Amino acid sequence: MSKAAEMAKISAKGSFHLLWGLVVSTVISAAATIFVARLLGSDLYGLYGIALIAPNLIGVFRDWGINSAMVRYTAQYRSEGRASEVRNILVSGILFEIILGMALSAVSFALSGYIATNIFHRPEITSLIQIASITILAGGLINAATAAFTGIEKMEINSLMLIAQSTIKTAIMLTLLILGLGTSGAVIGYTTSMIIAGLIGVALVWTQYKNLPKLKTVKLEIKAYTKTMLTYGTPLSLSAIIGGFQGQFYAFLLPIFYVTDNTAIGNYGIASTFIVLIGFFATPITTMLFPAFSKLNPEKDKQTLQNVFQYSVKYASLLVVPVAALVMCLAQPAVSTLFGQTYSSAPLFLALLALNYFFPAFGSLSTGNFLSSQGKTTFILYLTLITAAIGIPLGYVLIMQFGVLGLIVTSIVSGVPTTIISLFWIKKHYQLTVEWRSSAKILLSSTLAAALTYFLISELSFSSLARLIIGFIFFVFVFAAATLLTRTINKSDIENLQGMVSGLGIIGRLINRILNIIEKLIKPSNSNSHHTTD
Repeated sequence: MSKAAEMAKISAKGSFHLLWGLVVSTVISAAATIFVARLLGSDLYGLYGIALIAPNLIGVFRDWGINSAMVRYTAQYRSEGRASEVRNILVSGILFEIILGMALSAVSFALSGYIATNIFHRPEITSLIQIASITILAGGLINAATAAFTGIEKMEINSLMLIAQSTIKTAIMLTLLILGLGTSGAVIGYTTSMIIAGLIGVALVWTQYKNLPKLKTVKLEIKAYTKTMLTYGTPLSLSAIIGGFQGQFYAFLLPIFYVTDNTAIGNYGIASTFIVLIGFFATPITTMLFPAFSKLNPEKDKQTLQNVFQYSVKYASLLVVPVAALVMCLAQPAVSTLFGQTYSSAPLFLALLALNYFFPAFGSLSTGNFLSSQGKTTFILYLTLITAAIGIPLGYVLIMQFGVLGLIVTSIVSGVPTTIISLFWIKKHYQLTVEWRSSAKILLSSTLAAALTYFLISELSFSSLARLIIGFIFFVFVFAAATLLTRTINKSDIENLQGMVSGLGIIGRLINRILNIIEKLIKPSNSNSHHTTD
């Protein structure tokens, strides 16, 4: 277990550094979102969301698996003592993103008039789509930088980039809206912040590039390494394109369904923005699992792989599922407190979107990363095609009939079959499986806490803020009690978690104190259990 423990420690440290960056940047962005949403109202805020749909859809075709390849080969080469070759990976990946990003930004700019007038029937947003088209290039730079930081396990640098973007976005958006630019100001602020963040990201990658061992060859072998990354990433890229197209296709249908009404789209935009609260916990886990799995050989590290896979599912679920349940039961007072009564449909949309984050208990955050790390990219492509074959026609029918509700239902249902197939395939070929008893306990504790909290705040006649605070405290208390009663966490988990957080300094020591309290609380029940067995 020493190798697994060391990997867990490194992954926990990387996840923590990414988490604080996400928290700080999102808190800053949330201030801007609340201000913009309140000032624009649901109709104009919906128009702002519509202006970003076309560039987002075209941007799906930007990454041909290069970012995933950057993460994989950077982590692999470093673990194999080939750190000098990482220089080729970084330069090749960033150049690829720049070239393709510029080309697709030009395509989006050229098609903006047609899309705004003939598809969305809103010719007034042509200039907004043109401005937002630049985000395709900027997003490529940000993603390439993130992939570089992930591969070299420097997530604290990635956090600095995220915070810079959110700070710049907030400052520019607020300034332009105060000056009366409305939706245009929101789009300009969003686009400008992405451009600056992308440039900052590339500059920070350069600081890491200079510290790498010098190349043995005289010049960079950009063509050869780009070919290597594309060979690995092509099936992944097709998966990313199909999967990304699927998600953006759903969003693309909304303005067509709501031809004269932007309100529902505005409400959905608020719910989608709010769901990042769960992303605080899911994103660091998914980001760090890929390089962690990439270091393991299924033949040489069979037992370690089994441990890492099961713990990744359990601890990911322990972080993500309760947060999803909390968001569901407090959706109404949370939205009302932050955005007022204008966004009346947002709480329902938010609660339904949160259902997607119950699937980590079934391994949804671990299976994809594991398959990618082991080079099973063709199989991932098959899974993506299955999801698209189910999701695209289902999404078209449901969105055309039920609008946003149809979109959310489609996003939940379409991914279930491939999750099941992935679990069966991984068990058959690698003898890896989820620890189902732990997942069941986490789901039970989270659902129980959410149900009791919802019924409590439904009976209270206090303000939205008061109900939000009371509901949060009550949920935490009930969930903690439920996990202790069901023995969701045992002594082995405490030891694992203590080892994982040991590299986090002051934060790690604080978490360890909490874990020590939990250990004392569960010790009597565990002792009784062992005594009975004996």
